[in-house]
Amino acid sequence: MLAAVLREPGRIVVENWEIPEPQPGQVQVRVRAGGICGSDLSYYFKGKSGDFAMKEPFVLGHEIAGEVTAIGDDVTEVKVGQRVAVNPGLNCGTCRFCVRGMTNHCLHMRFLGSASVFPHMQGAFREYINVAERQCVAVPGDFDFAMASMAEPLAVTLHTLRHLPSLIGAKVLVVGCGPIGCLLVAGARRAGAQTVTAIDLAEPALAKAREMGADETFSAADTSLAETWMQRRGTFDVVIEASGSPAGLDTALRAALAGGTVLQVGNMPAGQSPVAINFIMSKELRYLGSFRFGAEYATAVEEIVRGKMDLRPLMTHRFPLHDANAAFSMAQDRSQSMKVHLDFD
Repeated sequence: MLAAVLREPGRIVVENWEIPEPQPGQVQVRVRAGGICGSDLSYYFKGKSGDFAMKEPFVLGHEIAGEVTAIGDDVTEVKVGQRVAVNPGLNCGTCRFCVRGMTNHCLHMRFLGSASVFPHMQGAFREYINVAERQCVAVPGDFDFAMASMAEPLAVTLHTLRHLPSLIGAKVLVVGCGPIGCLLVAGARRAGAQTVTAIDLAEPALAKAREMGADETFSAADTSLAETWMQRRGTFDVVIEASGSPAGLDTALRAALAGGTVLQVGNMPAGQSPVAINFIMSKELRYLGSFRFGAEYATAVEEIVRGKMDLRPLMTHRFPLHDANAAFSMAQDRSQSMKVHLDFD
């Protein structure tokens, strides 16, 4: 099989690997489509994602869907020939976080395409992958693979929204309009927000945010915004920081209304971030974090299959696997792309 191996930052080499046989309890999936995530881009261009640094060559990718081609012993539900979306996280089920239902914080998590462990957890940008049966969520036999792979970013969005108080009648600001930010715009609109405002540096990203339901959009280059939103102790009841930048967090803290909520979902650079943290104290803000997802993955698949949220505006480009380097370059170009997929046909 072919595998897209990140040999060093900025260089993926498509190599021939042997196809492994599924072990007991495992399902072999012929990968058909995979989305490039922000963490994939960070590994590709910087050699690290947040605090997780690349120490050896490895395969990226964790937003995938495909077709079941073989099953191991003890597999009872998944059948050969089914189309499935694949949950990239495999939790142990027994640690103190798993037993509390906080599976995304599993102490023994195996997450596809992650350098959080060493040896690294190989990712899914390869033609075949073996996963546990419980990682597979079936989709209809004619369902688009790339659309099914969008379950992962939607699951991140659903998990993020679970942390928030009721948004009915709330004024919401989303900082950063990448795929997750745009999905959060749509999610906040669906949750009953009175207004949804979005801010980003790239006008094409703001256009997508408007397409996904934003009432207003602003360029982050407008330095007067933070001062305007600071008047009368802030403007927004809820601010979701989805840019993963210190400047974005600084804007979020300044724009939040006194007594409001700031939710961090963007993956910040490693180390300390210089931001106006005193606003958490002086405005009595609730500052929360949201990391990956848990049971929301199956819900995300169901929502996509039922068409509850139209994700097509976010799916902008598709590249064959052998053009992986070009695909990553396009995914980094926010003047042209939103969600870029690799096709494995």
